[in-house]
Formats: sequence, structure tokens, C-alpha cells
Amino acid sequence: MSRIRCFVVAQKGRLPNLDTLDETLAAWRGGRIVWIDLEKPERADLDALAEPLGLHPLAIEDCLDEDQVPKIEAYTTHTFLIFNSFRYAEGYLEVHEIDAFVGKGFLLTVHRGPGTDVGLMDSAAAEHACLEKGADFLLHAVMDHVVDRKLGAIEGIQDEIDLVEDRILGDIATFQPQDLLRLRRSLLALRKSLFHEREILVRICRGDSPWIGERAVVHFRDVYDHLARYFEVTEIGREMIANLMEIYLSMLNNRMAALANRTNRVMRRLTVIMTVFMPLTLLAGICGMSEWTMMTGGPDHWRLAYPAFLLGMGAIGFATYRLLGWIDRRADPAGESSGA
Repeated sequence: MSRIRCFVVAQKGRLPNLDTLDETLAAWRGGRIVWIDLEKPERADLDALAEPLGLHPLAIEDCLDEDQVPKIEAYTTHTFLIFNSFRYAEGYLEVHEIDAFVGKGFLLTVHRGPGTDVGLMDSAAAEHACLEKGADFLLHAVMDHVVDRKLGAIEGIQDEIDLVEDRILGDIATFQPQDLLRLRRSLLALRKSLFHEREILVRICRGDSPWIGERAVVHFRDVYDHLARYFEVTEIGREMIANLMEIYLSMLNNRMAALANRTNRVMRRLTVIMTVFMPLTLLAGICGMSEWTMMTGGPDHWRLAYPAFLLGMGAIGFATYRLLGWIDRRADPAGESSGA
């Protein structure tokens, strides 16, 4: 459901509410500076303001299309801007569009998503004597308010990056790499928006908009400084995500290599044991058959057969012990030295 709020700039920059849109337009025609804020408007709401304020049809189409990148367009009767509001909640970044028309003595803002309520700025922050100088100063107050609120979302992402780092270093086995991918997508969305918004401020400070005077440009430079700082923080966050992904993959690779080494060690030991038991099995099979007595001269020579059997078993056992020790020393020389 659409909602409209109307303000007029009074003495000392105060912003008292006006009851109706007709009253607001009458004050504007009388030379007052007015601010009209539309929340979730329909086309009819924008068409009602198109003729009196001289809104361009292309700008109205951009307001109704929510899939727009931040930009600035200068028309004959006004300048049209698109910038974004950020909201980071429950691990997900929400990017919502805020549209603004600034012309001679008027500011029109259009927004839809949660967290874009620019019409309910803190009155103490909105009341400033500079608002009496023109609608461009009013636009600066709104834009500065929206840009300052971006910091909450950026800090939320930074805090979660720190938590992800602790989880990676704490327990690599239970860490979910999807968290890194989600944070990476959020940072990419932040970077895309901040990059275009920074270009908007560059054009404003360069004087490309005829409806933003030179006196207001100094104030917009402060907003540009904030956006530039947020952009740098976003770039640092992207580098941290890339580094955390490399750390995660490296630790995971080391963990898998350790498991593979342990498996190889077990298989090597089983192979040795199997190799050792093959001659033992052969010896037991021979000694358990009549051929053994035939080889030792018959049953009368049992005094020779049993000692030979025991000697063979002892030789094979000793050879097994020496072979296993030699294989272990070759496989883990560091463990041999530490054990010694």
C-alpha cells in the first residue's frame, strides 16, 4: 500500500509536516522548499506528480523498475538519482533502491524496501539551517542519512568474517564453506553498489547537475569521502574472504594428506604382515603333512624334525621383526629420532 508524506522547509531548517499533497504543491508554487516522500507508490501516484513537477517519463519508469543500478541523470526540469540502502540481517544482505528527484525548490524521494524509510530521519539531524538554502541541501541531508546507515550493514559483514575466521582456525572439520561463499556474494553486491554510488558523487562534485549548486557541492564531498571509505573496507573484506578460502583449502588439504599418510601406513603394515605369514603358512602346511616326515627321514627322526621346525619359526619371526623395524625407520625417520 502506497504512503505519502510531505514536508516543507521552515525557519532554521525545521521540517514540519503538511497534511495533503495539494497543500504541499501550493507551498512549492509559493516559493517554499518542499520534500515529498513516497513509500511503495503506484504508477498513478507518480503520474499525479509528473505534470506539476515536470518529471521525465524515463525517470518514472526507472522508479517503477526495482532492478536498477545506482546512477544520475540530468533532465531539463530536475536531476534524477538512484542510490541504494543496505540491510544485513540473519546472514543475508538486502539491497533496496531509493530514487530521488531534485529540482527547483523540491525534492521527491521514492522507496519500497525495508530499511529505506528516508522520510523518518531523526529530526535533530534533519533540522539544519543549510536546508533553507535550497533543495540540493535537502538532498544532501537525505543522502548523508542513507549513506551513514550503510555502515551498520558493513560492520555486520565484518563481524561475521571475524567469526568465520575463528571457526576455520578452531575446527576445520565442522566448518561449512558455504558461509564464505555467502559472504563473498554479499561483498560483491556491496562493491557493485558502492562503485556506482561513488561515481554519482564524482559527477555531483564535478558540477554535472544544474540543480545542485556549487555551495552544496562542498557538503556532497563529505558524502563521497564516506562512500570511498566504505568501498575500501569492502575491498579489504573481499581480500580477507579470498585469504580465508585459501587457508581453509590449505588446512583441508593438510588434513586429507595426514589421513592419506595414516591409511598408507596401515596398508603397508598389513602388506608386510601378509607377506610374513605366507612362508609361515607354507611351513605349517608342510609340517602338517606326511611329506615332512619323509623329508626328515621318517618318524624315527622326530628329534631332528621338531628342532628344525622351531628353528625355522624363530628365524622367520626374527626376520619379521627386523623387516618391520627397517620399514618403519624408512617411512618415518623423524619418529625414529624422536623415539630414540
